[in-house]
Amino acid sequence: MSGAAIAIDGLGRTFKARGGDIVALDNVNLRVERGEIVGLLGSNGAGKTTLTKILATLLLPTSGTARILGHDVTKDLREVRRMTGVVLGGERGLYGKLSGRENLRFFAMLAGTGRRRLAERLAVALEHVGLTEVADRAVETYSKGMRQRLHLAIGMINEPPVLLLDEPTVGLDPVEAERLRHDVAALRDKGTSVLLTSHLLLDIERLADRVVILADGEAVADVGVAEFGKLAGYTAIVTVRGTGDSPVFNTGWSSQVVVDDLSEANGSWTLRLRVRGWSVESFGQLGAALGGATILGVDVAQLRLEDVYSHVAAQLAAAGRTEAGGVHA
Repeated sequence: MSGAAIAIDGLGRTFKARGGDIVALDNVNLRVERGEIVGLLGSNGAGKTTLTKILATLLLPTSGTARILGHDVTKDLREVRRMTGVVLGGERGLYGKLSGRENLRFFAMLAGTGRRRLAERLAVALEHVGLTEVADRAVETYSKGMRQRLHLAIGMINEPPVLLLDEPTVGLDPVEAERLRHDVAALRDKGTSVLLTSHLLLDIERLADRVVILADGEAVADVGVAEFGKLAGYTAIVTVRGTGDSPVFNTGWSSQVVVDDLSEANGSWTLRLRVRGWSVESFGQLGAALGGATILGVDVAQLRLEDVYSHVAAQLAAAGRTEAGGVHA
């Protein structure tokens, strides 16, 4: 095997509709290297799930090519499926009348797990996702979170070299979600390549090496997580509450601190500032501006990836792209 784990070149997908063709993907180019986790961001309808399904051989592209470890997803289906684990968000794709163990055994054998190692793999996968005690219950009795954990076990049981995760933490409580992130990070450390789609930016923040943003079916940004964090133009939001005379700022007083909002009510005031970077200069400017004020409290909120994505989405909308939907922390 040679080349990138995932190589996408000029990929397009158009759906026929009564009102005219719908372009889901338009000339997308993307690489995921071996042992790398790439976070795929975008609003609902941006093309993330369509891209994942093409890589999983569940949809055919209209144009362009996509390869998994050198194997074309439209021509080498058997090899692609053998090398790829897929976890799609939601509750579909399971057999409700069968037990969790039976579902897992069935999909493991489809993925090529040999009978000799099957029992061991089943036990390890069920333990990882916390379903050992309910493994012999029918899946139709499982909660949404339990079904999602079973999907995760199915996707990871064969320890594939490439893993496609589409909203993997949907339906999981915080403890379960953190356990999943730990498992995915461990797979990456063993060399697994991951394409991760999530509306939960905590998943991206904890796991991703790079971030790709899809908008209207196009890849409009491809940057490292550190660079992505700089796109908002600030490092932290500082909220200051005080009484008496409110601070007075001269126009252009600061290159490192920007005033977002100043509100007054009942003799007190609240000031919201954006700090572009922590430095002697920024601390000096804050001290000069607030030196004579009566301060009741100060809150500092460090920049989150959610804030960055909201900023980027606003820029895309201003540039004429539709960014509906939201991103949740």
